[in-house]
Amino acid sequence: MNLQVIGCSHHHSSVSVREKLAFTEDQVKTFLTKFHQSFPKSEAVLLSTCNRTEFYAAGSNAQGVPSSEQMVEFLADQRGLKTGEIANNLFAHQDQAAIAHLFNVAASLDSMVVGEAQILSQVKQAYQLAVDTGHKIPLTHHVFQTAMKVAKRVANETDIHTTRVSVPSVAINVLTKQIFERLDDKRILIIGAGKMAEETLTYIVANNGKDIVVTNRTRSRADDLAQKFKGQITDWEHLEQQLIDADLIVSTTGATQPIVTRQQFKNVAEKRREKALLILDLAIPRDFDSKIGDYESIYLYTLDDLQKECEKNRQSRQSQWPKAQKIVQQETTNFFQDLHRRNSGSTIALLKKQANEVKDAELERLLKRLDRLTPEQESEIEQSFHRLVNKLLHPPLKSINADQNESVGLLDAMKRLFQLGD
Repeated sequence: MNLQVIGCSHHHSSVSVREKLAFTEDQVKTFLTKFHQSFPKSEAVLLSTCNRTEFYAAGSNAQGVPSSEQMVEFLADQRGLKTGEIANNLFAHQDQAAIAHLFNVAASLDSMVVGEAQILSQVKQAYQLAVDTGHKIPLTHHVFQTAMKVAKRVANETDIHTTRVSVPSVAINVLTKQIFERLDDKRILIIGAGKMAEETLTYIVANNGKDIVVTNRTRSRADDLAQKFKGQITDWEHLEQQLIDADLIVSTTGATQPIVTRQQFKNVAEKRREKALLILDLAIPRDFDSKIGDYESIYLYTLDDLQKECEKNRQSRQSQWPKAQKIVQQETTNFFQDLHRRNSGSTIALLKKQANEVKDAELERLLKRLDRLTPEQESEIEQSFHRLVNKLLHPPLKSINADQNESVGLLDAMKRLFQLGD
């Protein structure tokens, strides 16, 4: 199997880059459909979250899988970008490194907040979207099913997930408390009604937030969220007035463009009369123009601003890190050993079958030409042919069964040399 992954994440790409490469669910489906049209022999999965976009491609041989350069070009083209605009902000992993990376991602060891629970469901969703495109992905299925198994092992065998800390919890329990001493006297505006908004509201209510207003383009979803947390609901058309009245804003929409520009906020800022406002923009792409933070008394935080606080969380879990990493390393090694056994077993069987067919045909031809052979003589000739074939096959089979790191390319070479079919 050949596996490539390219992508960007909070580790080495700013929010301005990540938002250019963010995909909605419908955009993911379109992306995968176009990919299969361009690379019909390759499988693909696209994982897009607020902190990362990762593009996986897999195939049974190297010829069917696009190179990392081709994947970068395809990704850039689908976002209407030039390759040079994103190439330096992307990572690329291949084969074993790609597998280990996915296992770390699924187990939330690569997350901004180590141990957060949401990433595993996002990995599952990315895989399901790939399945829903209608293309067969047997190799990717094996990889992603194993990734989910690794995530469960890390959760069950370490304390990485104990007292989970998520991006919303850091935003409310840390950043909010740097601006406000209390929330029970603050007007809180929630923009968006998805999972991030719901989780953030959980922490707001736990910190005595009471005056809650929810707005969303889809009214029914806002109704459900407001009812669950005993908040009010306002129509999207009244957003500007709510921006004027709010003390704390949490924005988590899936909009592809900013919902509030600096120009739109100008009137809001004038009417607020420098009243303090904390904006937690937890969306990718960002919901608020970054220049809004230039206004006096406006404190605008994005996901990038959470990085430092989340790094403290990572350090606090450092004692569990070696144990979690050992699980990932074990599972990565086991995955490739199992894959190597499967691949080498089928190749060896094909090679032996082909050799024995040639041997049997030649033996039959020879015996027909030789007269008056005794059964003992026929048996001796047959044994000689058998030993000859085994001796000829011994070196290549020994090489195939050698350490998998040394024989990765031998299987494909063997299939080509001996013209073995799948």
